[in-house]
Parts: sequence; C-alpha cells; structure tokens
Amino acid sequence: MSTTRIVGAALLLFGVFLFWFIASSQAPDARFPFRLGLDLAGGSHLVYQADTSGVSEDDVPGAMSSLREVVERRTNLFGVSEPVVQTEETFSGDHRLVVELPGVTDLKEAVRVIGETPLLEFRLQGESDENGITTFTDTGLTGRYVARAQLQFGQQSNSGGLSNEPVVLLYFNKEGSELFEEITSKNVGTILGIFLDGAPISLPVIQQVIPGGTATISGNFTPDEAKQLVRDLNFGALPLPITLLSSSSIGPTLGIETLRAGLIAGIIGFALVAFFMLLWYRVPGLVAVVALSMYGAIVLALFKMIPVTLTAAGIAAFILSIGMAVDANILIFERMKEELRNGKPLDEAIREGFKRAWPSIRDSNLSSLISAFVLFWFGTALIKGFALVFALGVVTSMLSAITISRTLLLSLAFDWTRSRAKFLFGSGVTLK
Repeated sequence: MSTTRIVGAALLLFGVFLFWFIASSQAPDARFPFRLGLDLAGGSHLVYQADTSGVSEDDVPGAMSSLREVVERRTNLFGVSEPVVQTEETFSGDHRLVVELPGVTDLKEAVRVIGETPLLEFRLQGESDENGITTFTDTGLTGRYVARAQLQFGQQSNSGGLSNEPVVLLYFNKEGSELFEEITSKNVGTILGIFLDGAPISLPVIQQVIPGGTATISGNFTPDEAKQLVRDLNFGALPLPITLLSSSSIGPTLGIETLRAGLIAGIIGFALVAFFMLLWYRVPGLVAVVALSMYGAIVLALFKMIPVTLTAAGIAAFILSIGMAVDANILIFERMKEELRNGKPLDEAIREGFKRAWPSIRDSNLSSLISAFVLFWFGTALIKGFALVFALGVVTSMLSAITISRTLLLSLAFDWTRSRAKFLFGSGVTLK
C-alpha cells in the first residue's frame, strides 16, 4: 500500500475519532460541552450606557475594563452560569456595557443582579450656592481604586454611654493610596464626603494627611447594612455610573426552537449539497462529501475546545462556510476534469487540478477572511460572533480542501482504464 493511501486511511480514522469525540461529549457534565449563546439557551440581555464624563480620555479604556471585570465578578457571585460581559464603543463615541445572563429569564432579577453593585465616590465640599445648598466637587477617587473592604465595630459615645457602631474600613490599591494621600494633604479642614450611588453616607472632616491608603466609613449603619456594603465593595464597586438603555428576555423554549430550526436547516442544506455532489461529480463528489463531513467535525470539535459561544448567527456563519468549502472542491474538480480531457493520467490530472485551482481558492478565501476581520473589528457583539465563526470555518475549509480532499482523491487514483477514469472522475451527464 502506498504512503498516500496510508495517510488517507489515517485521515478517515481521525474523522471517526472526531465524530466519537463530539458524540461522547454531549452529556450535561461533559468536560467539553457546547456553549450556547443567549438566543439558543435563553436568558436576559442588558445594555448599559457608561458615563465617562468624569474620566479623562486616556483613562476611559482602563475604566471600562475595570467596569467589565466588576460586573462579571458580580454576576458570578449571584450564581449566573457563564455570563458574557462585553464593552463596546459606538460610532458616536458612547461607551456601552453589554451583559448576557444565560438562564436568567426574569428581567427584574437580572437588573437587580447588576444594579446592586454600588458606585462609591469621594467628593470635596465646595462653596454654597445661591440657595444655600452645599455643593460637592469630584475628586476622581472612586470604588475603582478600592482593593478591599473590612467590617469593624468601633467604640462610639452617645447619650446613653458607649455603643459598638459598625464602621467600614477601605483599603485602597497603590494608585488609590497615592491619590487619597494627595487629596487629604491639600484639603485639611475640608469635608470629604463619601457617596454611595450618589447619596452621601458619611461626611467626615479631613483632620490631617492620611498616608497608607486606608479610609473609614461611618454612616450610622446597622450591622446588616454594614455587612452588605462590605460584601458589595469586596466584590466590586462600579468605577463608572451606568444607565440601563435596553433589556430583553428570551425564554428557554424559544431558544430550543431556534436551535432546532438551525440544526434542521444545516442538515437539509448539507444533504442537498451532498446529493448534488454525488450526482454531478461521482467519485470526486463522494470524496467531497467525506471531506465536508470531516470539515464539519473539525469545526465542531474546535467549537468545544476553544470554546466558541454558539448563537443563531454563528450557526448561520458555519453553514455559510460549508458553502465555501464546497466551492473550493468544485474549482478543483473542474480543473481536474480539464486535465483528464487533455489526456493526462489520473494521478497527474489530480495534482495538476489542485495546482491550477489553488490561486482561485486562496484569493476567494482571503477576501472572505478580510471581510470577517472587518466585521469582527468594527461590529457589535452579535456581529463579532458571526465573524469569528465564519473566519474559523473559512480557514478550516481551505485546509480541508487542499489536504483531505487531495489525499483522498490521490488514494483512489488506481490504474483505471481511460474510459472508466473519465466516467468516475468526470462530471455532468456526458462522458466527454
């Protein structure tokens, strides 16, 4: 047996292994399950507008990154399975936070999970306005710089004696410690208000410079309120104010129906393509069907291993990439048929057909990849998912066309008679 046929047999065995891997990892507790997006699994979709007016332009990317990390930790804290939290910038320059919570179909609950995270700010007392209302100015010191919070009970005197009043200790990170020390050194004798979600909870006077990055919040809390605040701060205070722009909920039943419809469309499409390839291209068509099956198995395995979150748009991109793979095979087969008509032996016709078809395959796939990269770079979260799956499918289909199809065809290049080779490896309804 030639080396080419050994490699071809190895490829077929690899394909069998991939199908086994996909089928065996379908259990709910599987190590590599498919990750389904919100439109397939059901859940809540929330879009927030981030207020970056109080942050310098250079600090906006860092603040948005911190916001994403905080909200992601917050949703994990409440037991949401595999939340998707992404930031995006619109063409108008607005900064948004997109939150997807699979399995959470109660919008009020979803909003509560995000909204319970407090916005902590430190503001300096300013001059009173014409109405006698004291104003406060922003210092730039927010919960973004908090490293951790701790609950303590301090001895406080009142009319009835001493009481153990709960206080919250804040420990800033290095950057926050430096900023806090700078603020206190320049504003001794001034009230430094501590605001939670825009409301003052403590209005202490700066008595002296405070180095070391530690602040105390005493806001007449009950023990339960203090514990709640410490928990919220430890699991992330929002570094930026956010406003809910839109929300939607997809039930699990609708998600299952969408998934079923996508799978049925994919199966029907593949069956029709396979029927056409077998009818029109005969043996090369059979090779194309096997190669496409292996291509599909490879892509599905990659979805599991990376992992890729599958959405309805992603399934559409996957089906579209199958069409690209078929297109590559057709180009190869047509070039190969021309070489057979010119009287070349079958194995030489196969090699020459691949060689002549490669520039067209390369250029068409490259143009598709450029489109995918543009969509991924400038698109929203939904478009990025489509672009990622499409790019992955295009690259895999190109590799399968020039490796799997070529190897399997060369494995079948026996010493056929000229007329039989023309019939088995030709195309259409004629033998010429």
